[in-house]
Amino acid sequence: MGDRLKIFGLVALLGFMAGIIADLTSTYVIPWLMTVLPVFIKERIILSGLAGACLTVALVSIWAYITGPSEP
Repeated sequence: MGDRLKIFGLVALLGFMAGIIADLTSTYVIPWLMTVLPVFIKERIILSGLAGACLTVALVSIWAYITGPSEP
């Protein structure tokens, strides 16, 4: 039960960090990208989707690296 609780805690921590990063991205990064990028990429939904995809890949990679292989 202790290992399962550690995994839940780790996932909760990663979710908390994802929320903070998503908030900072929506507040600072996306508006900056909308001023820098050309008109056809300025759609907020496209930028949000790209940011979400990158964030998810990064968080899953960190989680996989931290937990390591499950083989004994």
